[in-house]
Amino acid sequence: MPLRPRRRPEHGQPTDRVPTRPMPAAGPAPEQPWAPPGYPPPGYPPPGSYPPPQYPPRQHPEDRYPPPGYPQDPWAAPPAEPRRPGRRPREARRRRGVPPPAAPPRPRRRRRLLRRFGAVAGVLFVVQLLVLVSLRWIDPPTTAFMAANPDGSIQQSVPIEHVSRNLLASVIAHEDQDLPHRSGAFDWSELAGRAEAHLKGGEDPSGSTIPQQVAKNVFLSSSMSVWRKGVEAVLSTEMAYLLDDRRMLELYVNYAQFGPTIYGICSASWYYFDTPPSTLTVDQSAQLVGLLPSPGHVQRAPGGGLDFDVADGKGWLSRSHVLNAQKRVPPHLASKGFGPVEDVGVEGLASDQPDAGDDCSERPEAIAELIAEEGTG
Repeated sequence: MPLRPRRRPEHGQPTDRVPTRPMPAAGPAPEQPWAPPGYPPPGYPPPGSYPPPQYPPRQHPEDRYPPPGYPQDPWAAPPAEPRRPGRRPREARRRRGVPPPAAPPRPRRRRRLLRRFGAVAGVLFVVQLLVLVSLRWIDPPTTAFMAANPDGSIQQSVPIEHVSRNLLASVIAHEDQDLPHRSGAFDWSELAGRAEAHLKGGEDPSGSTIPQQVAKNVFLSSSMSVWRKGVEAVLSTEMAYLLDDRRMLELYVNYAQFGPTIYGICSASWYYFDTPPSTLTVDQSAQLVGLLPSPGHVQRAPGGGLDFDVADGKGWLSRSHVLNAQKRVPPHLASKGFGPVEDVGVEGLASDQPDAGDDCSERPEAIAELIAEEGTG
């Protein structure tokens, strides 16, 4: 059966719709002239008696985030980073059409460190090269060995031409017989053997050459570390290429240690034998070169000579080296003569040289004061 459309009731006719709630009856007319008829409904408070609305206080946006330790929302947006003062945000610059400035390229940290290390190494290399070149003509006022001596040092340089050929030949025979004929500071095979013996804790099979000893006396210390040996090898190699054998021998005899505070042949010859270095005999030269391995355990004997009765009780060590030199050096000089000295570039005899102001022909004042202080004059 088809449904008929529901007809809308006329005005004032009853309907079948039930109101959800009864309409309140009209109350008395309000006192306010603007209130509509029937307002307020019964049961409602009169106008003007409502409490004022309570709004929460305004908060700063940063105060709205949860306090520390409160569980964070994993989906919440991270807080905005503080921007630099005086600059607009990047978004504002983009909106205005201003492209952001290009960031300068930043080199890597390792590359920057390598550049700095290379610059420092280059400067040090140039400085030490200039120092080594200056040794051709300049006698250094002091050395690393002299500066490290707590008891002080007495040293005076003398040209090699004014040094007895007996002493020069004795130094070559005792310290480095291959000096006139070797190319470079040392033989690499001997250096490898010395390094292996040092690592195994054994004795040195060959000993240092004169270029190595000059590099050690002038620039380094007496420590036996592998690091010091490596630096000594580098410096002596450079010195062998920059200095000739004559100058190398001259630096050695002028800065080698011959006593607790005695450095150089000028001071040693006057301290022990009361004679200039140009008049040293074979026996005196052998005694002096015997002191080179251990020069700290000897003193001047009363009236001149070597006295091994020292306070530290190690005079036997220096005495043993001196006795060994007295056995080895004179036979070598008898067979070779002054040939090795001439091979390094020193010709003639010391007695044939004209007098000069730096020939050490007079006793140094410091040596005279030391002898007077010891009472061994």
